[in-house]
Amino acid sequence: MSASRLLYGTTIFLGAFLLFLVEPMAAKQLLPVLGGSSAVWLTCLVFFQVTLLLGYLYAHWITRCQATTWRRHVYLVTLAAGAVLLMAQRVVPAEPAQGVGHPVTTIFSTLAFTIGLPFLLLSATSPLLQVWLQRATGGTIPYRLFALSNFGSLLALIAYPFVVEPHLTLNLQRSLWSFGFLLYAVFCATITRQLPAPAPSETAEETEAPAPAKAPARSKWLWFLLPMAAAMQLSAVTSHLTVNIAAIPLLWILPLAIYLLTFILAFEFPALYRRGIVVRLLVVMLASLGYAISKTDVSLPIGVAILFFLAECFLAGLFCHAEAFALRPSRPTETTLFYLLIAAGGAAGTFFIGIASPMIFSANYDLAISFFVTAALAVVVTWSDGWPQRLLWSTAAALLLFFAFMLRTAYAREAILEVRNFYGTLRVKQTVGPHGGTERMLLNGTIQHGTQLFAPGLTRTPTTYYADNSGIGLALQYCCESRPRNIAVIGLGTGTIATYGTASDRIRFYEINPLVRPIAQNLFIYLRDSPAQITFADGDARTSLTRELTQDAPQNFDVIAIDAFSGDAIPLHLLTIEAVALYKKHLAPNGILAFHVSNQYLNLAPEIAQLAHAADMQAKLIESQPDDSLGAYRATWILLTSSPTFFDQPEIASAASAVPIDARLRVWTDDYSSILPILQLSHH
Repeated sequence: MSASRLLYGTTIFLGAFLLFLVEPMAAKQLLPVLGGSSAVWLTCLVFFQVTLLLGYLYAHWITRCQATTWRRHVYLVTLAAGAVLLMAQRVVPAEPAQGVGHPVTTIFSTLAFTIGLPFLLLSATSPLLQVWLQRATGGTIPYRLFALSNFGSLLALIAYPFVVEPHLTLNLQRSLWSFGFLLYAVFCATITRQLPAPAPSETAEETEAPAPAKAPARSKWLWFLLPMAAAMQLSAVTSHLTVNIAAIPLLWILPLAIYLLTFILAFEFPALYRRGIVVRLLVVMLASLGYAISKTDVSLPIGVAILFFLAECFLAGLFCHAEAFALRPSRPTETTLFYLLIAAGGAAGTFFIGIASPMIFSANYDLAISFFVTAALAVVVTWSDGWPQRLLWSTAAALLLFFAFMLRTAYAREAILEVRNFYGTLRVKQTVGPHGGTERMLLNGTIQHGTQLFAPGLTRTPTTYYADNSGIGLALQYCCESRPRNIAVIGLGTGTIATYGTASDRIRFYEINPLVRPIAQNLFIYLRDSPAQITFADGDARTSLTRELTQDAPQNFDVIAIDAFSGDAIPLHLLTIEAVALYKKHLAPNGILAFHVSNQYLNLAPEIAQLAHAADMQAKLIESQPDDSLGAYRATWILLTSSPTFFDQPEIASAASAVPIDARLRVWTDDYSSILPILQLSHH
């Protein structure tokens, strides 16, 4: 390999590695402002895809410049501007913009202001350098470098959760990433200086005579539509896995890794792609999973569901990207247009699923729509294969459309309300309870956020994770020796905790999702029936508590219940040293922090023990047993307090146990957190 090709390949690989290393790093930086939901990651994906499109557009434009000097100046100026931003520490700052508008606006403005220009430059690397290498060495466009680019992206995506995040603080991550970008900029500047100068009278078209035939319009449309379908599959499967199957943040990354893998296989190993095999497997997968999601009362085992959806995402991505590669242009001057339309399709697909769909539909039909779009495109792509393929895919598309109508019918039958916004899809189901009366349940995806029994005499019964014998139930009953209580609850749900309130109590709920409060107030009666004085704080709890501390004064809460859930776990920014320090400032003397840690996949207890030790507080674990007759679930709470007597009370001492300690764990801070050491996938 020549030194020139090695330089080009190294630069493309480094640019792609940095590109996908900063994606999870930037998304993680935004979580404290936006509550930690998977929607943050999906919206970040939209931003990244849109910026990727702008990067490809930039590459397309700059390769059309006929004046070499002008091209060099433009590229070097933008490189220098990106480096200046880094030197000014503007890339992924410690404090993201505190958006007061829609969360999507906050994400886009923060990312654009911080990593927008460097990300655009990195996005342009692969198509731009491929064209420049072709012009420097002659011959055909080196499409294999696109596979090298995706390999670098895949490596970064895998390295972040397994190597970078568990061992490096965010500040150190930013510093190392900035150094990597400066090295990348040096490589790019070196390449730019080595660019050959075309003859002044020549245009790009003239230097490529005899020119191969132009790509037909049908191919150009498919360059856009096929990647769009693949990106829709990526976003829809990611959302479904992290909201409806298993709310594990690590699952945000797996579909994207598979998506990148399909790019690598399609562009580096096209000979491995067999349309006949892939389309048969894909049609079976689409039809079976389409039927499965339409039957809302039937669920697959978690491991099987994850495997099947990832397999479907792989097959769909491979089909779309391999077919797009098969239609690649033979004209070098159309190369950047090819990549530009691929990026445009990716941006359109993620935008529809991540932003447009929650605004259009009150229920989540993303999977059904993405399946149908993939099947419809398969009809177009395989049309020339004869009537058997036409009939197969036309039937599959019709079946998927039918399954979508089945899903709509199932939603209408089961839910008395379904609303959707940035934070998820909220459903209120009404069924018959254990005592024959009405039972209503609030869900976000498959995660329950409260249940109320409407049978006579049971409307003020605390259910699910908040029963009398639960950790929060005991904390509220024995915290204050019959005096008025001042209570804070982070996470409203149905407002179940309000049932503990008396006329002399004050309860303040902190809730980030604006749709939750009207549901709790109108479809459940915990809040309505409580004699306590109830107030609400909208927005992220840490932001609200910080504002209250600076604008007013400490709230002097007797109990603070940390019960905000993103999927099936408390957002990590509510579980750091800085968060606990903030809670302590709002606690009354001998007050109690109650952490709800019931979780299938994360063993949060040892991490809470580390926080208690760092905050110089005692910690005890209380696990209550289920009671089906009262709608009570098994619940795990950890109570922290500085009180010398609270845990000595007989009712508490008999229920509490020591919190398991793992000295190997590193205490979480705003600058460091990793779920990998506490991840447990053995539960079913």
